[in-house]
Amino acid sequence: MDFGLSEEQEMIVKTVRGFVETEIYPRENEVERTGFVPPDLAAQIRRKCIDLGFYACNFPEEAGGAGLDHVTFTLVERELGRGSMALTVFFGRPSGILMACEGEQRERYLLPAVRGEKIDALAITEPDAGSDMRGMKCSARSDGGDFVLNGTKHFISHADVADFIIVFAATGEEETPRGLKKKITAFLIDRGTPGFEILKGYDSVSHRGYHNCTLSFADCRISASQVLGEVHRGFELANQWLYGTRLTVAATCVGRARRVFDMALSYAAERKQFGRPIGANQGVSFKLADMITEIDAADWLTLSAAWRLDAGLTSDREIASAKLYASEMLARVTDEAIQIYGGMGLMDDLPLSRFWRDARVERIWDGTSEIQRHIISRDLLRPLGA
Repeated sequence: MDFGLSEEQEMIVKTVRGFVETEIYPRENEVERTGFVPPDLAAQIRRKCIDLGFYACNFPEEAGGAGLDHVTFTLVERELGRGSMALTVFFGRPSGILMACEGEQRERYLLPAVRGEKIDALAITEPDAGSDMRGMKCSARSDGGDFVLNGTKHFISHADVADFIIVFAATGEEETPRGLKKKITAFLIDRGTPGFEILKGYDSVSHRGYHNCTLSFADCRISASQVLGEVHRGFELANQWLYGTRLTVAATCVGRARRVFDMALSYAAERKQFGRPIGANQGVSFKLADMITEIDAADWLTLSAAWRLDAGLTSDREIASAKLYASEMLARVTDEAIQIYGGMGLMDDLPLSRFWRDARVERIWDGTSEIQRHIISRDLLRPLGA
């Protein structure tokens, strides 16, 4: 559903889709099966993306990025959603939060990330602090001109391939209308810093080739110059970043759902039972009708939220709605696609069972469905004093 796109946007969609189909599709099954991405393959994908001019396309031109607006970038993410995250991560979309870099940080972290010379990862989640970011126990105490970090992070996506990590840690406490809350600060920490270890994470059902890691900090000393943004203002910084990632999740869910739907549609038209295509039966054709309706609805919600960002309009609720609906839609669409394929849909010969497994995590990371419903309902009720 590429409605009302400019010629440039249509070209970008076509180019990125072609990239995913030629560079990602042929390699993704092996990567997802083995859980290993050869370094030369990762470098090849990164180089081709740089040559196409799409690396760091989420960054403004003044920082060396492609300067895409939110709608166009969302279209890019939608196309990348068709492929394995284990490989599309090397397409290169550094964390937007790096725009908070100042002074020497720009040369050390921001610009190398934008040029594709360094990869970043972001560390917020802990064993006892998921949705409750203010409940984190990983702490950083000031010591002279340094900070000393102690604690653990887990579920940290692609930290195994990152050159540096954006780490959020508690740096104090403050009284709020809802009681005592942690003050949070963001830090830029290089791989190999003494006292900092990147450890193997958990074996996941979803996105098996896209690894999560555990981070350990034991008296890890870093300079105060590696504070990202302002001390104690990391919570606000994270919230700015998280809304953008939720829109990305919505877009990738739409892209993956369209790939799944295309497979189901073709199969329904070709597979014959009782002398005619199974799509001729309402039991199958009505499933297809429901699937495409939900996909289009999720696409509209997602692009509408991106448009609001470009227009400078408030968009927290709209982004939450897009993330909520698109992630839950993907679960329904993948399940129905397998039903249309029957037993073959569960076989490893096809990628459907992988898409089905991968869909499950989309309702959890970057804010659970329950968190999205909280954001939406709060936006509706607070103006009424409830």
